[in-house]
Amino acid sequence: MFELKVTDHFAAAHQLRMVAEKCENLHGHNWKVEAYFAGKQLNKAGVLVDFGQLKNHLSEIMNTLDHKYLNELDFLAGGNPSSENIAYYIATKLQDCLKGEAIYVSRVAVWESENACATYMPE
Repeated sequence: MFELKVTDHFAAAHQLRMVAEKCENLHGHNWKVEAYFAGKQLNKAGVLVDFGQLKNHLSEIMNTLDHKYLNELDFLAGGNPSSENIAYYIATKLQDCLKGEAIYVSRVAVWESENACATYMPE
């Protein structure tokens, strides 16, 4: 099994509900996203997939989040804009981009600070 990782960043604000008081206030983060992709077979060029393709997919998704108030985005549908839900959203969107490819999203880690991260691992 081979695994690749690409990273990207976005800046956004959110307001969490039903968590620690401090986080219920409107605040922002400079988020770091790590997206991991796995597959069993290398292609004829000897790579799992071109890194540029993966970076482009991730960048398109980052553009939907960058400099936004996350509470207002449709993908949450009234849910909490937590790091966990953001990781799930990114993983799902990335997997949609990979239809027909011999690879899959193995995990997405979303860092809201340099010492706090949530990871989603699709089954």
